Amino acid sequence: MASNSNVVFGDEESQVSGGTNRVQPCSSTPRNRINTIDDDEGKKHNFLSLSQRLGVADFFCLDVWRASMGELLGSAVLVFMLDTIVISTFESDMKMPNLIMSILIAVVITILLLAVVPVSGGHINPVISFSAALVGIISMSRAIIYIVAQCVGAILGALALRAVVSSSIEDTFSLGGCTVTIIAPGPNGPVIVGLEMAQALWLEIFCTFVFLFASIWMAYDHRQAKALGHVTVLSIVGLVLGLLVFISTVTAKKGYGGAGMNPARCLGPAIIRGGHLWDGHWIFWVGPTIGCVAFYVYTKIIPPKHFLGEYGFKHDFVGVVKALSNV
Repeated sequence: MASNSNVVFGDEESQVSGGTNRVQPCSSTPRNRINTIDDDEGKKHNFLSLSQRLGVADFFCLDVWRASMGELLGSAVLVFMLDTIVISTFESDMKMPNLIMSILIAVVITILLLAVVPVSGGHINPVISFSAALVGIISMSRAIIYIVAQCVGAILGALALRAVVSSSIEDTFSLGGCTVTIIAPGPNGPVIVGLEMAQALWLEIFCTFVFLFASIWMAYDHRQAKALGHVTVLSIVGLVLGLLVFISTVTAKKGYGGAGMNPARCLGPAIIRGGHLWDGHWIFWVGPTIGCVAFYVYTKIIPPKHFLGEYGFKHDFVGVVKALSNV
């Protein structure tokens, strides 16, 4: 199997320079015994049970839960910083707030990824965790733990933001949360302005797929991650996200907050602020989920040697389905 020791956004075991694991894997299947030699077909995966494919052992691994603290704190800081950027840029008198906001978002995301990568693999986004689980870089069990931690962190980040902003700013900007529509004053009374649900869903799917295709692809491909280095790869991830935020906010209507591409970031302000932030909130979960599945299908279509190496990853979703069929 192609080594994934240089894959960015893997688990925390693969992020230590020199390929030496700081945290030993908790899976009951040793990494060096995943493949065996077959005289007729060459290397193959050993038979792995469904629990091994899903990484159920991760639920009982203290190191995985410790690593999830990096996801929790990283998500809390992410929500606090990004929503502060959204509020401050639109509160200012600058001529192009969308452009400045996108640049600042790119910088903040890059810095946070660099800080969290050595701890947990640096996801701080359910999109990355779910996509990595589908591809098989991490187990689905680890992805669930990370996503829960990210959502809790997002809630804490929104709470922290609410504690430092005035009530008028909170009402005006809804804690920088993800919106599809808002209620605005009109000539004949309040009117609902924003984007149609279908349009917002398609934009969420498209932006999530482009995000995975244009940047996370480099992180998943061990060859590109090794050639470019973690700093370059993570900088590209931040840049692509900033560009997508700019594109989605510029091309959309007033009232639409732009593509979320991070369900946890949208969940935090929605829980703390509530109200209209729940209108169309499902879009910020369904859209990225479809985008992740579409990206996974793409990785299965292209030549396997280009991406997953010759034999893929043991937690790959297709392998999980095959193991399920053998139960």
